[in-house]
Amino acid sequence: MTEHRRYPSDLSDARWELIEPVLTAWRAERRAHALDIGRPPEHDLRDIMNAIVYVDRTGIPWRYLPHDYPPWATVYSYFAAWRDEGVFTRLNGLLRRLARTAEGRTPEPSACLIDAQSIKTSTNVPATDQGIDAAKKIVGRKRSIVIDTLGLLLAVLVTAASVQDSVAGTILIDQIAATHPAIRKVWVDGGYRQHLVEHAAVLGIDMEIVRRDPASRGFAPLPRRWVAERTLGWLMLHRRLARDYETLPTSSEAMIHLAMIDNMTRRLTGENTPTWRNA
Repeated sequence: MTEHRRYPSDLSDARWELIEPVLTAWRAERRAHALDIGRPPEHDLRDIMNAIVYVDRTGIPWRYLPHDYPPWATVYSYFAAWRDEGVFTRLNGLLRRLARTAEGRTPEPSACLIDAQSIKTSTNVPATDQGIDAAKKIVGRKRSIVIDTLGLLLAVLVTAASVQDSVAGTILIDQIAATHPAIRKVWVDGGYRQHLVEHAAVLGIDMEIVRRDPASRGFAPLPRRWVAERTLGWLMLHRRLARDYETLPTSSEAMIHLAMIDNMTRRLTGENTPTWRNA
């Protein structure tokens, strides 16, 4: 690893040890199919990952990466490859299972929550990928997430903000049924329609709509639902997610996976996450 001044977002030795085997295996597989197999890699994987996390954490454009990281074009090419080949998804799954085991839970959850967040977009997001969330009066995109009862990410789908929660929820519940067959219970809020409840039942999943007490006034955390709000708060610690800056929805999803990877590596190693106030 190239020596440079460490940034607060850089991976510690303990955090790097958690994800290094996956990235090393990815590089080895790539090199096995490369034509220039005799040429050694020019940049260290830890440097590359540190640079990607730096972008996610600080929110800077790729071209503004500090010069003590590898060139921005190289870093972005790795990000795009890991995004397209599902490396971030695999890392998220590995760390989630480790985190659940560390909490005394089974590696695979039996219950989950679905929630959605509409977010404004930057000018580089294509108009065709945006929409209007009429209820929240936001022009942009919508992030629909599935989390376990600890708040750890199981799946994410980024769409135009105009896409109804139940439409995105149907895609996600089908995905969850295929990839996490142990799940038998899911909680959602009042934005999800009854037909989604019926669709989940066909898949053998009991979906419960947690509704707000109409007599309550002001902020009141809903049973089970507050876990999803906490996860969305974790994501907001990463400035790249304070607004959707990504041209591709898949890049937005990758940035969310990255934020959770950052969160879980710190969780597993007992390291604190610097906030915007003390970073």
